[in-house]
Amino acid sequence: MAAEPRELELTLTPQSRYDAIDVAGRVAEVHGDVLTPFPRVAYCSYHTTAGYLDQSLCSRLQHSRDRLDPFLGAFRHLFPEGAAYRHDSLDERTELSEESRRVEPRNADSHLAFISAGLRNCVTYVNRPGEPVYFVELDGTNGSAVRERRTTVLGFTRAEVVESVACDVPVSGHLIDSVNLADPRVGVMPRIEELITRHGLAKGRVEIALHPGEHDAGVTVNEYETLLMRHDLAEVLSDPLRFLARTGRNALADPGAIAQKSWGYAKYDLVQVINELMDALRISSSAVERLIAKAMALPARRKLRLKRSVSLLVSDRAGGGGRLVKGTYQSPILIQWGAASSRRRTLDVTLTRFR
Repeated sequence: MAAEPRELELTLTPQSRYDAIDVAGRVAEVHGDVLTPFPRVAYCSYHTTAGYLDQSLCSRLQHSRDRLDPFLGAFRHLFPEGAAYRHDSLDERTELSEESRRVEPRNADSHLAFISAGLRNCVTYVNRPGEPVYFVELDGTNGSAVRERRTTVLGFTRAEVVESVACDVPVSGHLIDSVNLADPRVGVMPRIEELITRHGLAKGRVEIALHPGEHDAGVTVNEYETLLMRHDLAEVLSDPLRFLARTGRNALADPGAIAQKSWGYAKYDLVQVINELMDALRISSSAVERLIAKAMALPARRKLRLKRSVSLLVSDRAGGGGRLVKGTYQSPILIQWGAASSRRRTLDVTLTRFR
């Protein structure tokens, strides 16, 4: 008889602003071999600047810090800490109190790197005991203070699809736009909560995916903060080279020369980013040259690793039936960089039960 799903919650302490913590190893240290009986394990982060990469990508990186660190470093290079992000202009953040402004982290770079690198709040791995599973932290410190992070780990034997439904989401006529799917007025989250209740789902997941016919769009789970979504991310999508020139370390080192040097710096930095990614993935130099040649003409969607689907964990650990597992600032977000002809996009929502 298959074991009942086993759920654990861990508290993690990063050692630096960027860190990668082996959660599978931590579970073994603290709880022994409790996950060994389960062929699959779901990992869930509660944070918008810390999460997990897909197992397939980690396999390409050979589950090695020697390859993982350069891969993430490429996106951290693309979005350097301390640059001129609107999200970090705390005086413009009208939702913050004066007290909050004094402690609010300036971490737009971490949000943008999280979204662009394809980090996920929730992933499911084939369980391979002894193989590391990295919780990737991009904003582990705020000044001298070290953050405390939480993650849920859930071992299960099989996953059964309970129901799939289509949800239409209204979008603007703008080429570049983002929609907070957690906004009750959009209607997606109330529908999901109704499905969870109706099916009595205790442990499982909800997948929110773009319908196959949808193009020029992606989804992520992150903080839906207006300046971040409507300015910083929008600028990345509309003109990544210009954004890189405006925020890049090279341009900031000589602000008086930005007008003359911006495009050169942007192209130089983009080449460095591509080289770092290719080194991490061990792709040949000839492939690097071809990719660089294409990169100057490709739109933002091909430079960034935006996803077509996201998952949210469902758990009854808190009691009172199954509920979505997510952090205070986590919201599923629809992002588009091309206008939808009908000003609506279709999402496929799939409810899955863990056994």
